[in-house]
Amino acid sequence: MLTGTPATVHGIVGNGWHDRQSDETRFWQQSSRLVQSPRIWDSLAASDPSISCANCFWWHAMYASTDVTITPRPMYLADGRKIPDVWTQPPDLRYTLQSTLGQFPLFKFWGPAADITSSRWIAQATKRVEERFDPTLLLCYLPHLDYGLQRFGPDDERMVAECQAIDDVAADLIEYLLNRDRRVLVVNEYGVMPVSGSVAPNLALRDAGALSLRMERGREYLDAGASRAFAVPDHQIAHVYLRNPSDAPRFTEHLMAIDGIDRVLDDRGKRVAGIDHDRAGDLVLVARADRWFTHDWWTDPAKAPDWQRTVDIHRKPGYDPRELFLDPTIGMPKLVLAAKLMARKLGFRTLLDVVPLDSSLVRGSHGRPDPEFDPILWSSEELTGDAQRIQARNVRGLIERLVLQNGPVSAKEA
Repeated sequence: MLTGTPATVHGIVGNGWHDRQSDETRFWQQSSRLVQSPRIWDSLAASDPSISCANCFWWHAMYASTDVTITPRPMYLADGRKIPDVWTQPPDLRYTLQSTLGQFPLFKFWGPAADITSSRWIAQATKRVEERFDPTLLLCYLPHLDYGLQRFGPDDERMVAECQAIDDVAADLIEYLLNRDRRVLVVNEYGVMPVSGSVAPNLALRDAGALSLRMERGREYLDAGASRAFAVPDHQIAHVYLRNPSDAPRFTEHLMAIDGIDRVLDDRGKRVAGIDHDRAGDLVLVARADRWFTHDWWTDPAKAPDWQRTVDIHRKPGYDPRELFLDPTIGMPKLVLAAKLMARKLGFRTLLDVVPLDSSLVRGSHGRPDPEFDPILWSSEELTGDAQRIQARNVRGLIERLVLQNGPVSAKEA
């Protein structure tokens, strides 16, 4: 939506991928330089240097050419503590926002405690950016719906309150912007579909003898660089990296026999899907509509890595929505968590191992194409032409027209 190109060109093949040179799997990297296509603020500024842009929480934001940036960036202390914080451009904005709005609520942005608090903070921060900088293009990301949709699923009655909460925050921000004569575009990246179980492609590859595992202090850790094949899951998509690409037919056949895997994309399939980039796996798996992919490779829960039961988005070689839950097998989990946090405040090193291993708790996921769960687009301005359905990469053209034109905007031309 910001580059106007598919992943084949811009290179962001998922929330994370395996780096073939360093043999490290990295999720949630933040540098803007990872995006290999110019983004909308680059082209707008090239056409008119007076055009400015502020980015409030859209990802891959650090060191971009935007005039104003806010993105989450915790402090990681030597004693193991994680302190909520943000990275901003200009740097003094970080202090201004947190002195007026309070510390950024990182643990409400992701993890078992994630709730509407983070979206409220972001919306209020966006207002302050608007007032101070008055950018030509103002981008704001409100994360709230991700939480309930993955915890409960889209059909759960508890989603009524979750939707109302984000409606209130979004409506307040939209009304504020409209009162400042802003043209407003509301768009989301994906629709979340109900799921009733998971698939563990790494367990299937382990059964095929493809995984290499290290035993450390009685726990099993994936040794990706030594493995013949391993999977990097991301919601309903998983990238499978092969040491020898000639093994692709063999592993395709093995993986297609696994219940819950709908498709295995080879080189041709990746080209059709627009994801044939060097960062993508040699094979790309697509889950069945009611399944999602875990990165799990252990057969004995006692041998799972020590970080698996914690919120650790950078160490896990896959996206893990179980981090939204407290382990229901722990008696009084909130009390246990409070005791662990108190121990940390007192200077003791303790593991916040309260995340469950049970993948059946997750009730919503996304990633596979499905018209029934397509994202939506809403505009405060009249959109002419056939505006019923546009490609995500054409949202960039629509934004450009909203910025540069007066009067009705043609969605068809975008």
